[in-house]
Amino acid sequence: MERVPTRVMVAVNESTIKGKPHPSISSKRALEWTLEKMVRSNTSDFKILLLHVHVVDEDGFDEVDSIYASPDDFRDISESNKSKGLLHLLEFFVKRCHEIGVSCEAWIKKGDPKDVICQEVSRVRPDLLVLGSRGLGRFQKVFVGTVSGYCVKHAECPVLTIKRNADETPSDPADD
Repeated sequence: MERVPTRVMVAVNESTIKGKPHPSISSKRALEWTLEKMVRSNTSDFKILLLHVHVVDEDGFDEVDSIYASPDDFRDISESNKSKGLLHLLEFFVKRCHEIGVSCEAWIKKGDPKDVICQEVSRVRPDLLVLGSRGLGRFQKVFVGTVSGYCVKHAECPVLTIKRNADETPSDPADD
């Protein structure tokens, strides 16, 4: 009987720190924790599902709902979309999975991250959802809320939140 790999969805986002678009500290930490502590060397036993939810704005990004499963999938993407940084973000995570030999899929959806992540969990049915956590203080949580807190309550699968390491925290904890 063929073994079905454990499907782990990792929600990823871009950094809020100014400069060239790059993966957030929390997202990188969530994926690295998943690869180091769960997957380890059992790469054939896992499939990583990488989801980025793009908050709707007027950037005209048109690669939503495309699925990327290998570094080669990023070659034919239009330069205008690559320059927006969103595909650079997914490419970073897909390459990291391929470096260790674990299969993955990555895609982008538009909307409110907390709602879209829970909708995608319902649609895709992963075995586990892994989210990075910025570690906002009580004051910031009251006004901003947290995606991870919402998903813990509403996602239809177990949810694991991974905190940033203390040495990775920027001077403003809201930055990521």
